[in-house]
Amino acid sequence: MIGPFCCRAMATRANNADKLRLFILAGEPSGDRIAADLVARLRTRVDLEVTGVGGDELIGQGLTSLYPMSDLAVMGVTDVILNLPRLLWRLEETARAILRSRPDIVVLVDAQDFSKLLAQRLRKRGYRGKIVLYVAPSVWARNPERAPKLKPIFDEVLAVLPFEPAVVERLGGPSTHYVGHPSIGEMLETQAAPESGPLIFLPGSRRGELQRHLPVLKALAPKLTALPDVTEIVLPTLPRLRERLEAELASWDVPVRIIDRRADRQAVYASAVGAICVSGTVTLELAMARVPMMVIYALDGHQARIFDKLGRPAVSLPNIILGRDIVPEYVETPLPIARIEADAIALIGNKKARQDQVDAFGELQNLMVEGQAPHERQDPADRILALIS
Repeated sequence: MIGPFCCRAMATRANNADKLRLFILAGEPSGDRIAADLVARLRTRVDLEVTGVGGDELIGQGLTSLYPMSDLAVMGVTDVILNLPRLLWRLEETARAILRSRPDIVVLVDAQDFSKLLAQRLRKRGYRGKIVLYVAPSVWARNPERAPKLKPIFDEVLAVLPFEPAVVERLGGPSTHYVGHPSIGEMLETQAAPESGPLIFLPGSRRGELQRHLPVLKALAPKLTALPDVTEIVLPTLPRLRERLEAELASWDVPVRIIDRRADRQAVYASAVGAICVSGTVTLELAMARVPMMVIYALDGHQARIFDKLGRPAVSLPNIILGRDIVPEYVETPLPIARIEADAIALIGNKKARQDQVDAFGELQNLMVEGQAPHERQDPADRILALIS
């Protein structure tokens, strides 16, 4: 039986045959970039009306965000508890906005907990429109029983890692398709590690990440800057964080160049001798640009207990996708600064070690571009249009 909302949505769609009404939500910068890529692709195919929640990237695609995306950018139990009243308020506000505007399709990009709660709330209130989760939950890493629970609330999952559709399918989750990642569009064909160049620091974008990682990078900076292969330290960030980071870096013993434009970031990636970055999507972006890297992440207490319980699995996407240790990882609290410094000197100061990573990232590029049979890469815009046809 077709519910009343679905009937209204179908009628609205019929009356606006040339326009797609999309509600899209991103909860953090990596999701914002993925969401903006989808919007840009859809604009080349249909007349698009976009509402939702996003950051600089989606705003650049014409979105007027319902509220600041930063309201959703929390990580770890402590951050969630401290921000719980605001999160619950935004959850209700978002659900009401969707029910009121009746879009043709809702796309929730990552922000896994918030997205799941929002989808559940919409279904309980009679929403029968299409809901897509863009970025598959990491059911392959922990809590595989989550997969079948997603089936009643999401019509489809768009995966950004090539092995995920097979895993979600095996675990009884929703229909899942591999659509790649926007970083594929910035892929560099670099064959050789550079002789010298900038060293990139990427401390994260959430408040807690910056608080935990900037002091570590500050301690590492003097000796790494002194390496003959390092010409400068560069810290890519978001425009909204630039002022805060300038204030933080003013007390460092060595100069650090801050960049906040995508074009500048791409240029730095193309010439970088290496990177020290937090775990997350940025590790995939660096690998697609063939930038040798080391990954750090300072866990809060709850995260540390879960990490230990899971057997301390790989956290960086290159290691996860390739199924072997390519990138050194340091996931501890506190982070072992002396060991990280020694290993960074060994990596950045050794062209052979950097070349080994560059070669492995070429293999990763092939997997990301092609996908894994029978789940070859599809265009995310094609998947969205197929769902509403």
